[in-house]
Order: sequence, then structure tokens, then C-alpha cells
Amino acid sequence: MYCPFCRNPNSRVVDSRLQDDGGAIRRRRQCPECGRRFTTVETTSLTVVKRSGVGEPFSRMKIINGVRKACQGRPVTDDDLALLAQEVEESIRALGSAEIQAHEVGLAILGPLRKLDQVAYLRFASVYQDFESLEDFEAAISVLRAEQAEAAAAKPEG
Repeated sequence: MYCPFCRNPNSRVVDSRLQDDGGAIRRRRQCPECGRRFTTVETTSLTVVKRSGVGEPFSRMKIINGVRKACQGRPVTDDDLALLAQEVEESIRALGSAEIQAHEVGLAILGPLRKLDQVAYLRFASVYQDFESLEDFEAAISVLRAEQAEAAAAKPEG
């Protein structure tokens, strides 16, 4: 790491701390040449590879904006969308790969969105999974109903 003051190519780490829920490391460094201290922030990069083969940096805002359209008119807050985007990013980063296909990002959105709002989930899934007929909607609704019935049966009476 070059010192930003004297351009010495060496520096010594004085302190390291995690930031952004472990997504970044903040390091205090000291230059052995001039003695001045400076801070660096190290983050892991995550690249989303589109169908065209072009890669772009992962963006929570793109997730939020895409899901916001499906949530239009639904009782979903901006905080709900931010938490969903965070959950999606965490699940993608947990895969341990620096590159991920855009299709995989969409799949990672479906689970948290299903828990957040089922109507928004159906809207998003209908576009994302190319629903072409009423039967596609009926099949998705049947799965949601079966999951609801399972959850209700598993819930202890109280």
C-alpha cells in the first residue's frame, strides 16, 4: 500500500476493524518513512454477469428498484425493500463467488420476496419466470397455498 503523503510503497497496519456487517475492513496504517497515518477500506467486489456476457458491479439499488415495481400499491415500505436487498446480497456473498449470473440474482430475490408479500412475489415471478398462461399463475398460486397450509398445520395451537 503506497503512502498517500510520501508515496513510500510500504506501510504497517496499526489497527483493523470490520465495517458494513463484515462486508469491509477498515485499516489504520502508518508509513515507516514519514511516520504519518492513513486509513484504507478494503471491500470484496461482486460482479453480476448479464445474459450478454457483460459484467457490472452488484448493486442493492438495482434490486430495490426492480422489486419496487412488483410492490407498487402493496403495503411494503422502503425499509422492507432495503432489508430484502441486504438479505439477497448476503445470500449471494455466502456462495463465495466473485462473479454471479444475473439469473442467479433473480432466483435469490424470489425467496425473500415470497416471505415479504405474496402478491408482489407473483408479479415479480410472472415477469422473471416468463409466465405465459393462466396455468402458470395457477401453479404458482397452488404452491403458495400449499406452503400456507403447511405453515398453518405446523403452528401450535394456543
